[in-house]
Amino acid sequence: MKKRLLGIVGACLLAGVVQAEEPVQVKESAPERYTVVRGDTLWDISNRYLADPWRWPEIWEINPQVQNPHLIYPGDVLVLCQIKGQAVVAMDLGGGCAGLEERMATGQSTQIISGSGRDQKLHPQARIQPLSLAIPAIPLQEIQRYLNGSRVVTKAELDNAPYVLSGKDGRIVGGAGDNIYIRNKNKLLESGGVYGVYRGGRAYIDPDTRDVLGYEAEDIGAGKLVALDREVGTLEVTRTTQEVRIEDKLLPNEAQRISSIFYPSNPDSVKPGSILRIFDSIGSGAQHSVIVINRGELDGVKSGHTFALYKKGETIRDRVTNEYVKLPPERAGLAMVFRTFSRVSYALVLRSTTSIKVGDEIKPPVSGD
Repeated sequence: MKKRLLGIVGACLLAGVVQAEEPVQVKESAPERYTVVRGDTLWDISNRYLADPWRWPEIWEINPQVQNPHLIYPGDVLVLCQIKGQAVVAMDLGGGCAGLEERMATGQSTQIISGSGRDQKLHPQARIQPLSLAIPAIPLQEIQRYLNGSRVVTKAELDNAPYVLSGKDGRIVGGAGDNIYIRNKNKLLESGGVYGVYRGGRAYIDPDTRDVLGYEAEDIGAGKLVALDREVGTLEVTRTTQEVRIEDKLLPNEAQRISSIFYPSNPDSVKPGSILRIFDSIGSGAQHSVIVINRGELDGVKSGHTFALYKKGETIRDRVTNEYVKLPPERAGLAMVFRTFSRVSYALVLRSTTSIKVGDEIKPPVSGD
């Protein structure tokens, strides 16, 4: 019996290895040449080529001599080639697949040569286009407000943050163009600095451990600290999503830390988790919904990680035995992480086959998801 069990375990492990080593499945409809157009996203392109779009890094042949080799721009021409029996998608730098195969075989890439004679040097090829023109991983219009808006912070960050003391002439609210007074009790602000204005929101609680994973800090606006005298300063409000109130918090601007440039990838080392929240929903979500998941940077989550969503199986009564039985999870869709925090992340639902609800499971995807 023991040998039989070991045999079963070994077969299961072997099956897992075989599955992990399966080559990327290229769609029959994948184009041999494709010219990138404005409005494309990396997810669109990956989905055009692959049955499992999150496996894009396995098929994309980067040019190591090009700065930011993962970036793709409108006008770039992509070629699908078979190199030594492996499917490869790359930018056409000349010569199509034959040129690509030669460059891969020799390790050569397009380079810029400067200097003359003994002083000649090879430099990575620089792209003229600014980073902002590169195609994004997912539609920016769906996530823009979440990239630079609300964020998740710890209780200590909220408790220690500077706060709104009063409006002009003793008013309790303020708007864009107003000057308001703030209290810099812990000396975290600097005169001339730009800060976001936030309001403490809901706590995110892990459904399994009951740990508090963070607190939503709702985006209220932003402003510039135009004056500071010891602990009291004046903030010129430059932007608001709603009226600024007394006790609203000031936090450093995160705009430079957040990037919309990333690419689809498989979070195969991240353990399964759950959906904690669906923004702008009182019941369920669908494609293009933004969700919060209970996995973050401390769990190894990165922007671009693509998770499979599974609808939690219901518990029903077996009418034959009168026992309660839990049904298996049902595939519900795919979501890509676009912003990470220490213990939670924001993700955009890219594909949904059924309604998505808080409590549904997230897992690294497998072929067919």
